[in-house]
Amino acid sequence: QVQLVESGGGLVHTGGSLRLSCAASGRTFSGYTMGWFRQAPGKEREFVAGIRWSYGTTDYGDVVKGRFTISRDGAKNTAYLQMNSLTPEDTTVYYCAADWDPAYGARIRTSTTFYDFWGQGTQVTVSS
Repeated sequence: QVQLVESGGGLVHTGGSLRLSCAASGRTFSGYTMGWFRQAPGKEREFVAGIRWSYGTTDYGDVVKGRFTISRDGAKNTAYLQMNSLTPEDTTVYYCAADWDPAYGARIRTSTTFYDFWGQGTQVTVSS
């Protein structure tokens, strides 16, 4: 059984940083894309960043490019989201998710419909 557990959320001031973690268990994630999404109340879940576990290639949503960095540690089976230069607009719940997509050279998929496994979410709050 696949389980994704996020941690690292919290309260930070504008301009501050947080690092989210997504601990994955239940299988090896070779061939998967690990994604980070966020969802504000009343809005659709939004793609933030993704990383192809086997190849290390990454992609980012436009609103976080240059500020957020996604990475993974294969030995720990954990994905990370380093968030810098945070603003109040980044305040919301962040989710990690896994998408089975082993094709070499394929683009990271950004739609939630492709992600089969989800964590419970972690709250990030940025104060002004």
